[in-house]
Amino acid sequence: MTETVTVSGVGADASVSPTMTALEQKRQKRIEVEAVEEAELEASIPKPVGYRVLIALPNVEDTFGESGLIKAESTRREEYILSTVGSVLDMGEQAYSDKERFPTGPWCKVGDHVMFRANTGTRFKVNGQEFRLMNDDSIEAVVDDPRAVSRA
Repeated sequence: MTETVTVSGVGADASVSPTMTALEQKRQKRIEVEAVEEAELEASIPKPVGYRVLIALPNVEDTFGESGLIKAESTRREEYILSTVGSVLDMGEQAYSDKERFPTGPWCKVGDHVMFRANTGTRFKVNGQEFRLMNDDSIEAVVDDPRAVSRA
Protein backbone atom coordinates (compact mmCIF):
# COMPACT_ATOMS: atom_id res chain seq x y z
CA MET A 1 0.00 0.00 0.00
CA THR A 2 1.42 3.40 -1.03
CA GLU A 3 0.99 6.28 1.38
CA THR A 4 0.12 9.65 -0.12
CA VAL A 5 0.56 13.13 1.29
CA THR A 6 -1.28 16.29 0.32
CA VAL A 7 1.16 19.08 -0.54
CA SER A 8 -0.01 22.64 -0.10
CA GLY A 9 0.82 25.13 -2.82
CA VAL A 10 0.93 22.52 -5.59
CA GLY A 11 -2.74 22.66 -6.43
CA ALA A 12 -6.05 21.57 -5.02
CA ASP A 13 -5.87 18.10 -3.51
CA ALA A 14 -2.50 17.32 -5.11
CA SER A 15 -1.07 14.09 -3.75
CA VAL A 16 2.51 12.88 -3.92
CA SER A 17 4.47 10.12 -2.27
CA PRO A 18 6.62 10.96 0.78
CA THR A 19 9.71 10.48 -1.45
CA MET A 20 8.51 13.21 -3.77
CA THR A 21 7.98 15.47 -0.80
CA ALA A 22 11.63 14.97 0.19
CA LEU A 23 12.71 15.68 -3.40
CA GLU A 24 10.63 18.83 -3.44
CA GLN A 25 12.22 19.90 -0.16
CA LYS A 26 15.70 19.39 -1.65
CA ARG A 27 14.70 21.32 -4.75
CA GLN A 28 13.30 24.16 -2.64
CA LYS A 29 16.51 24.26 -0.57
CA ARG A 30 18.60 24.43 -3.76
CA ILE A 31 16.46 27.29 -5.08
CA GLU A 32 16.88 29.16 -1.79
CA VAL A 33 20.67 28.65 -1.84
CA GLU A 34 20.84 29.86 -5.46
CA ALA A 35 18.79 32.94 -4.55
CA VAL A 36 21.16 33.76 -1.68
CA GLU A 37 24.20 33.27 -3.94
CA GLU A 38 22.65 35.52 -6.60
CA ALA A 39 21.88 38.22 -4.02
CA GLU A 40 25.47 38.02 -2.73
CA LEU A 41 26.77 38.29 -6.31
CA GLU A 42 24.61 41.35 -7.00
CA ALA A 43 25.79 42.96 -3.76
CA SER A 44 29.44 42.41 -4.72
CA ILE A 45 29.15 44.07 -8.15
CA PRO A 46 30.32 47.69 -7.93
CA LYS A 47 27.73 50.42 -8.49
CA PRO A 48 28.86 52.92 -11.12
CA VAL A 49 29.18 56.53 -10.03
CA GLY A 50 29.27 59.80 -11.93
CA TYR A 51 29.06 59.38 -15.69
CA ARG A 52 30.15 55.71 -15.73
CA VAL A 53 28.23 52.81 -17.29
CA LEU A 54 28.47 49.22 -15.99
CA ILE A 55 28.65 46.61 -18.74
CA ALA A 56 28.47 42.81 -18.38
CA LEU A 57 30.43 40.95 -21.02
CA PRO A 58 29.01 37.79 -22.56
CA ASN A 59 30.50 34.51 -21.43
CA VAL A 60 33.06 33.16 -23.86
CA GLU A 61 32.41 29.69 -25.28
CA ASP A 62 34.85 26.96 -24.25
CA THR A 63 34.81 25.35 -27.70
CA PHE A 64 34.98 26.43 -31.33
CA GLY A 65 31.38 26.15 -32.51
CA GLU A 66 30.06 22.70 -33.27
CA SER A 67 33.52 21.26 -33.91
CA GLY A 68 33.92 20.53 -30.22
CA LEU A 69 37.55 21.67 -30.28
CA ILE A 70 38.44 23.15 -26.91
CA LYS A 71 39.83 26.68 -26.90
CA ALA A 72 43.12 27.38 -25.16
CA GLU A 73 42.89 29.49 -22.00
CA SER A 74 44.86 32.24 -23.76
CA THR A 75 42.32 32.28 -26.61
CA ARG A 76 39.37 32.60 -24.22
CA ARG A 77 41.17 35.36 -22.31
CA GLU A 78 41.86 37.25 -25.54
CA GLU A 79 38.19 36.98 -26.54
CA TYR A 80 37.17 38.50 -23.20
CA ILE A 81 39.72 41.30 -23.40
CA LEU A 82 38.83 42.19 -26.98
CA SER A 83 35.06 41.97 -26.50
CA THR A 84 33.18 44.72 -28.30
CA VAL A 85 29.60 43.93 -27.20
CA GLY A 86 28.03 43.76 -23.74
CA SER A 87 24.86 44.40 -21.75
CA VAL A 88 24.22 47.60 -19.81
CA LEU A 89 23.56 46.65 -16.17
CA ASP A 90 23.62 50.02 -14.45
CA MET A 91 24.53 53.68 -14.91
CA GLY A 92 25.94 56.34 -12.62
CA GLU A 93 23.65 59.20 -11.63
CA GLN A 94 25.34 61.63 -14.05
CA ALA A 95 25.45 59.34 -17.10
CA TYR A 96 24.09 61.16 -20.16
CA SER A 97 22.98 64.13 -18.05
CA ASP A 98 25.13 66.70 -19.90
CA LYS A 99 22.58 68.27 -22.27
CA GLU A 100 25.35 69.95 -24.27
CA ARG A 101 27.14 66.67 -25.06
CA PHE A 102 23.96 64.56 -25.34
CA PRO A 103 21.31 66.95 -26.75
CA THR A 104 19.10 64.08 -27.93
CA GLY A 105 19.26 62.26 -24.60
CA PRO A 106 20.91 59.00 -23.52
CA TRP A 107 22.55 56.82 -26.14
CA CYS A 108 21.45 53.65 -24.35
CA LYS A 109 19.52 52.41 -21.33
CA VAL A 110 19.83 49.64 -18.75
CA GLY A 111 19.11 46.32 -20.46
CA ASP A 112 20.43 47.35 -23.88
CA HIS A 113 23.12 45.40 -25.68
CA VAL A 114 25.75 47.90 -26.73
CA MET A 115 28.91 48.07 -28.79
CA PHE A 116 32.15 49.74 -27.71
CA ARG A 117 35.84 49.68 -28.61
CA ALA A 118 37.93 46.72 -27.54
CA ASN A 119 39.98 47.39 -24.39
CA THR A 120 37.61 50.20 -23.34
CA GLY A 121 36.94 50.81 -19.69
CA THR A 122 38.06 49.29 -16.43
CA ARG A 123 37.97 45.49 -16.64
CA PHE A 124 37.16 43.38 -13.58
CA LYS A 125 35.61 40.04 -12.66
CA VAL A 126 33.11 39.13 -9.97
CA ASN A 127 32.56 35.43 -9.35
CA GLY A 128 34.03 34.51 -12.74
CA GLN A 129 31.89 36.96 -14.75
CA GLU A 130 33.71 39.79 -16.51
CA PHE A 131 32.45 43.36 -16.33
CA ARG A 132 33.61 46.78 -17.49
CA LEU A 133 33.09 50.24 -16.12
CA MET A 134 33.30 52.79 -18.92
CA ASN A 135 32.46 56.40 -19.63
CA ASP A 136 29.01 57.14 -21.03
CA ASP A 137 30.49 58.50 -24.27
CA SER A 138 32.37 55.22 -24.89
CA ILE A 139 29.17 53.55 -26.10
CA GLU A 140 29.23 53.52 -29.88
CA ALA A 141 26.07 51.62 -30.87
CA VAL A 142 23.02 49.79 -29.55
CA VAL A 143 22.80 46.23 -30.89
CA ASP A 144 19.53 44.31 -31.29
CA ASP A 145 21.12 40.84 -31.43
CA PRO A 146 24.56 40.62 -29.80
CA ARG A 147 25.08 37.09 -31.20
CA ALA A 148 25.04 38.54 -34.72
CA VAL A 149 28.04 40.78 -34.03
CA SER A 150 31.61 39.50 -33.91
CA ARG A 151 34.96 41.20 -33.82
CA ALA A 152 36.63 41.53 -37.24
